[in-house]
Amino acid sequence: MKAVILAGGLGTRISEETHLKPKPMIDIGGHPILWHIMKTYSAHGVNDFVICCGYKGYLIKEYFANYFLHMSDVTFDMKTNQVEVHEHHAEPWRVTLVDTGEDTMTGGRLKRVAQYLKDEEAFCFTYGDGLSDVNITEQLAFHRQHGKLATVTAVLPPGRFGALERDGDFVKGFIEKPRGDGGWINGGFFVLSPKVIDLIAEDATSWESEPLASLASSQQLMAFEHSGFWQPMDTLREKNMLEDLWQSGRAPWKCW
Repeated sequence: MKAVILAGGLGTRISEETHLKPKPMIDIGGHPILWHIMKTYSAHGVNDFVICCGYKGYLIKEYFANYFLHMSDVTFDMKTNQVEVHEHHAEPWRVTLVDTGEDTMTGGRLKRVAQYLKDEEAFCFTYGDGLSDVNITEQLAFHRQHGKLATVTAVLPPGRFGALERDGDFVKGFIEKPRGDGGWINGGFFVLSPKVIDLIAEDATSWESEPLASLASSQQLMAFEHSGFWQPMDTLREKNMLEDLWQSGRAPWKCW
């Protein structure tokens, strides 16, 4: 099983960080959010990744090329020009990094990595800027059971603002950030047949428009409901919230 991760967007809404690095390389707890997503998949036995790079993609390549240096203590002997790596931290991962263009849309990026997926019965597909405690193992079982071309994780979006609990004009109390308006939304974390790539016309195709609409209209798109933790990182406020969860030891997505 392979997992394709979109990691090429500009991330303009969190430009405080992305003027220096691609959005998936923004750190949460000292590790890129991309690493957290990969660790989640790996905890469920998915260890073969195809990363769709674009904006500042060379920084993602550098990170994996020097993974030992990023993850381990090292001693540099400047006199002998030798490097000693202490406490090696390896992952059971195979990582394919593909330049899918700076301006390519989400569907176009998936189409550009089709050659790496042609022999797969199904593959995972997600965005490089969101964390969740979705049970990938159960989702894969759900996908195999229904036999359709595509599965999308349906989530209830986190509330952004607290709400007033009222009795007429009287305020009885406060409700801390109720979840959305009750409507389920696309939470990413797809499972797909390679056949869905045929629905993507070109680089300018957004995965969330024509391809998903076509799958839905042909009754080939099934929803895997996830009512647990799900949080995108679109703003600096959301980045700081995820950082606080990690530092407090209460990160719901940490299943490894």
